[in-house]
Amino acid sequence: MHYHILPVTPFQQNATLLWCGHTRQAVIVDPGGEAERIIGQVQALDLTPTAILLTHGHLDHVGASTEIARRFAIPIWGPHAADAFWIDGLSEQCAMFGFPPVPPITPDRWLEAGERISVGLESLEVIHCPGHTPGHLAFLDVSGRLAQVGDVLFRGSIGRTDFPGGSHAQLLESIHGLFSLGDDIRFIPGHGPLSTFGEERRTNPFVRR
Repeated sequence: MHYHILPVTPFQQNATLLWCGHTRQAVIVDPGGEAERIIGQVQALDLTPTAILLTHGHLDHVGASTEIARRFAIPIWGPHAADAFWIDGLSEQCAMFGFPPVPPITPDRWLEAGERISVGLESLEVIHCPGHTPGHLAFLDVSGRLAQVGDVLFRGSIGRTDFPGGSHAQLLESIHGLFSLGDDIRFIPGHGPLSTFGEERRTNPFVRR
């Protein structure tokens, strides 16, 4: 599966396009803001988006979802239903972080662990990774050995757990669950550069048991 990353919002959140090279069908993962930039990149790459996927309900990961979904007439899938309180509280999140108001988001479908999402001839496996938020998800391209992990794990760091519903113990369990998938898997974090599970397992000081 191919990918293109667009850092958006003042938090430089990695909005990600994932697509099948054969069909050019694509999903848009975590469009947190700057909808016109994301739409323009989809058009520049000549992609056909089929869905928006959300890893979790924080504003910087979901803020442009409704606008982009309307523009392309595609559904919004995810996160896990345990993050419904974050999605329902978007207006409060905007006020908290000083963002302009965003349209309300109504996911067309909450996602569950173990589901598979077709992207052209490729597919993504849904993994539930609570800790940063209770309904946080990751998306794994098994054949391409590539994961989009949102704010669970970063290069040299891990996600915050001091927001409502966060749990440090759950986060570490989620991370070690990801590590069990294989050291060779590259991952796209919610912020910052790519890494591999193996590199973080060996060197990330926050994940040692």
